[in-house]
Amino acid sequence: MAETAVSLAGKHALPKILEAIKMVRDLPKEVRDITDELERFQDFINDADKVAEAEQDDGRRHRIKERVMRLREAAFRMEDVIDEYNISCEDKQPDDPRCAALLCEAVDFIKTQILRLQSAYKIQDVKSLVRAERDGFQSHFPLEPRLTSSRGNQDVTWKKLRMDPLFIEENDVVGLDGPRDTLKNWLTKGREKRTVISVVGIPGVRNNFDYYALITVSQSYSAEGLLRRLLDELCKVKKEDPPKGVSNMESLTEEVRNRLRNKRYVVLFDDVWNETFWDHIESAVIDNKNGSRILITTRDVKVAGYCKKSSFVEVLKLEEPLTEEESLKLFSKKAFQYSSDGDCPEELKDMSLEIVRKCKGLPLAIVAIGCLLSQKDESAPEWKQFSENLCLDQLERNSELNSITKILGLSYDDLPINLRSCLLYFGMYPEDYEIKSDRLIRQWIAEGFVKHETGKTLEEVGQQYLSGLVRRSLVQVSSFKIHGKVNRCRVHDLIHDMILRKVKDTGFCQYIDGRDQSVSSKIVRRLTIATHDFSGSTGSSPIRSFFISTGEDEVSQHLVNKIPTNYLLLKVLDFEGFGLRYVPENLGNLCHLKYLSFRFTGIKSLPKSIGKLQNLETLDIRDTSVYKMPEEIRKLTKLRHLLSYYMGLIQLKDIGGMTSLQEIPPVIIEDDGVVVIREVGKLKQLRELWVVQLSGKHEKTLCSVINEMPHLEKLRIRTADESEVIDLYITSPMSTLRKLDLSGTLTRFPNWISQFPNLVHLHLWGSRLTNDALNSLKNMPRLLFLDLSYNAYEGETLHFQCGGFQKKKKKTQRNITS
Repeated sequence: MAETAVSLAGKHALPKILEAIKMVRDLPKEVRDITDELERFQDFINDADKVAEAEQDDGRRHRIKERVMRLREAAFRMEDVIDEYNISCEDKQPDDPRCAALLCEAVDFIKTQILRLQSAYKIQDVKSLVRAERDGFQSHFPLEPRLTSSRGNQDVTWKKLRMDPLFIEENDVVGLDGPRDTLKNWLTKGREKRTVISVVGIPGVRNNFDYYALITVSQSYSAEGLLRRLLDELCKVKKEDPPKGVSNMESLTEEVRNRLRNKRYVVLFDDVWNETFWDHIESAVIDNKNGSRILITTRDVKVAGYCKKSSFVEVLKLEEPLTEEESLKLFSKKAFQYSSDGDCPEELKDMSLEIVRKCKGLPLAIVAIGCLLSQKDESAPEWKQFSENLCLDQLERNSELNSITKILGLSYDDLPINLRSCLLYFGMYPEDYEIKSDRLIRQWIAEGFVKHETGKTLEEVGQQYLSGLVRRSLVQVSSFKIHGKVNRCRVHDLIHDMILRKVKDTGFCQYIDGRDQSVSSKIVRRLTIATHDFSGSTGSSPIRSFFISTGEDEVSQHLVNKIPTNYLLLKVLDFEGFGLRYVPENLGNLCHLKYLSFRFTGIKSLPKSIGKLQNLETLDIRDTSVYKMPEEIRKLTKLRHLLSYYMGLIQLKDIGGMTSLQEIPPVIIEDDGVVVIREVGKLKQLRELWVVQLSGKHEKTLCSVINEMPHLEKLRIRTADESEVIDLYITSPMSTLRKLDLSGTLTRFPNWISQFPNLVHLHLWGSRLTNDALNSLKNMPRLLFLDLSYNAYEGETLHFQCGGFQKKKKKTQRNITS
């Protein structure tokens, strides 16, 4: 009987075992499927969010937002199980399970399979959760199919726009007299050839032509749908029904061409985002050589530039902020539109100027605020209170002012999901904070917002994302780098207020300062603590990013130490500017961590457990007291940015295995310099190289290494002493090199420097040159900055020839002997 019972037990257990084996085997496919499903689910959440924003009934809107938050929590669960699989399982999967005993200890193999089976069950659970939440939302608040623009609803939209208090009549427009006249001339005069006119600025331009087509493009469009709407518009002009049976791009294009042939037309394509838009419509809008015009309004100047490749294009930019005088004029037109004379009363002039200055030349904000104040009594005390409360607190309490952030949110709503997340990340920083672009982009990368593009690094793609936000006027540039990339940036105060509203509604992040001491009771994905006396609980949310930024003040050691215990899914941990004196205990627990910054803290050493952070991509210990790195640093093979100013930070002779590195500390060339240089030469992804204490016996080895670095952008070489001669010969074209800094004696000017096609900044220090190098440099195509300092040139004259240095913005000559 006992044997029979065992046999039956085994028989019943076998299906479960086989099911578990199948689940483990199918796990990679399940992860791919749920990753795709996550993108679709995020689109569903965005649609649901728009339903909530559009709901007029406060009670119903609140209920919808509650359900939307449940959808977001389910999406967060999806993200978490995908990450857990990627970290815990993917890299440990043997090529053939039958060979597992040969590849690793049996116990490790079993543990890996258990982890994979746990991941499989979690994925099944979260798929069920997502299905239930989606169905639950649809049953309570059914989503309508996505609407597309048509001629009919454009007329309705235009009528509604005219009734909106924020609509601006032509007579109300200020600061655009010149561009408006220019646009009229381009439309009615000039060449007979069909002309494309790109208007870069805020969308929503109406023309007054008798025959015109107005097509709102926006970001999500199909080429077929675009041509179909254009065809509908043209048929409407002739009071014809659109042709039937036209179902593909070729037939649509031909139908449009037939209607435009031999006719003078004006077509306005409003709110264009996609650079390749012109490819989709160019062949349809036939050139009759009769003065036809095509207007394109866009917030992205690259769209205008793209059209230039195949057509005559005029570009009109409307993106400059208004002057203070123009801002006040526009504000007065809206704020006092119902007054007897329409002018600003004397007692409100100072207050109006104060309010206008807060708008910082942003027309949309000026109009929104002016319209709101036009509904109030013209009394100085009431306006003063309004001005003082023109901040986040008032935006949250005053439903009137919500229209400001809603208006500024229009550009946000048109962003792709990745760019939305990038913009919302500014909510992790305080208002008016200028962020270093490198720091911001590395954090975006760590979070997974930046997607791979063929032939580009993640950092380059991140720069494109940031430039896209700048072009859309959502991010302001505080300063540029020498090669034109953004150095520091910030967001306008009103944009920041809009972001804080968005992050509160979405659980994206929370910023806790002296005014706010409590973590939201809802899910919070990211957290910034900017107060030293924080005493609240950080909750149990699955936090991905954790910032502590309190200046020189310290928060409790208990709070710091529980970060690696409570938030195992952290990807970004940033202590920059925080008065930290110690590294959190159990730092090695954070196996998901990709970005770790101790910059401007007081830490003096790093623990050996740093080696457990094998997914770390950025480690920033600049401006700390860390002078030596533990040997375990070598285990961080995914590290891309090792940021420090100290020469002796690590044993460079052991660095060759960290092949993902793009930035390293300065390289000291000592007696074992050949070994060190060859180890550095294994780092083929390096973008920056700083070599110090170079001597002649190591120059040949260094040259061979530099010639094999295909991505180098910055090269800095300093000799062991001033009398040491730099005698390098670089044969590589160095097409990526942007900055070159040579400190040491040069017997002659190196001719190879003039062969670098993209060199932007050249700095020579203590070179003691006697031959005039300017003749070799004058035709360099991109040289902007030439810096000759500390006896770099000892000749009598420097001859700047006429026509040379066409790109140069600045020359610096310090302590040049003569």
